[in-house]
This record gives sequence, structure tokens and C-alpha cells, in this order.
Amino acid sequence: MALDGPYTLDDLLVMTGHKKKKCVEAPVFAGSRSRTMRLIGIDPGTRCVGWGVIELRASDNSLLMVDCGCIRPGDRLEMKDRLCGIFSELEEIIARLKPDAAALEETFAGVDMKAAIAMGQGRGIAMLCLARAKLQILEISPRSIKKAVTGNGGSSKECVARMVCAQLNLKKTPEPEDITDALAAAITLARRV
Repeated sequence: MALDGPYTLDDLLVMTGHKKKKCVEAPVFAGSRSRTMRLIGIDPGTRCVGWGVIELRASDNSLLMVDCGCIRPGDRLEMKDRLCGIFSELEEIIARLKPDAAALEETFAGVDMKAAIAMGQGRGIAMLCLARAKLQILEISPRSIKKAVTGNGGSSKECVARMVCAQLNLKKTPEPEDITDALAAAITLARRV
């Protein structure tokens, strides 16, 4: 089959005899709006993994930050050891904070193939930890996160950080920016539940 034009994934699925994917805005959380929910957002990587846990209060839809941080396995470690460290720490965080659902930022690495592969490895580790905890996962593009948090998909990192602080009533911006990216993913999930 010759591919003579730009096609979407849905076009390719139909052309190869598969069913067209249904566009789903967010996962379905049965009965979730009747109680407070704990949500984790993850900004995956292999050098720094940002994570943030928030609560969405059912009574008034307010958001409260529970905890956040950054997993840094060490730049000098071999990739296999970094991934193992990320896995162990992320599993411990999930077990300790017991989130009800998760938001995982999709990776974007531009044209650098080596960076894209490394980001995919980190994303796979995060996905595995979330799946082992049997959490529903919403995968969100960076642009969709920016739009949900700031109203503009092209917002700067600084603007996202300011809006995260405003929405969570934080007096100080968490650093590094991987943490605010993770909190922004969790806020986006909260807006879609």
C-alpha cells in the first residue's frame, strides 16, 4: 500500500482494516464525584521525574496539594540503574500516598531521536508503576495541560508555574519545573473528572 499523503492515525487504522479509535475526553471514574479524590500527576524522564499529588474535594471542587517532589536517580548511573531507581521510588510514592487516578504527561523530544528514546523509557517506567497500582491513567499532551491550567496551549513554563501556584494556593513555586509540570498534569486531570 502506497502512502501518498499526510494521514492521521485514525486514517491509517481504517486503511489497514482496524476500527477507528474513539476520541475520549477523559477516563470514566465511577462514582468519583461523590467523594474527595486523590490524583497524581507525573512528568516522566530518566534524569528527573517530577510528581505531584493533589486532592479534589467533592464538597466544593477545591484543590489542595498533598505532596510533591522530584526523583533524581543520578546522572552518572547507567540507564538500567537509573530506571530501576525511578521504578523503586515511584512505587514507594504511590503506595504511601494512595492516589485514586493518575495523569501522565506525554513526552515531546523534537527531532533528537536519542532523547526521544530515553524519554520513552522513563515514560514506560512511570506507566508500569501506575499500572501495577491498578490506577486509571489519563495521558495528556503538554499543550493540553497548558491549555487546561492557563487557558492557552502555548503558555510559557513560567505562566504554567504561576497558575499552578494560584490554583493550589501555594506561596512558593516548587522547583525544579518538572514538579510544577506534574502538578499541572494533576490539575488537568481534576478538571476532567
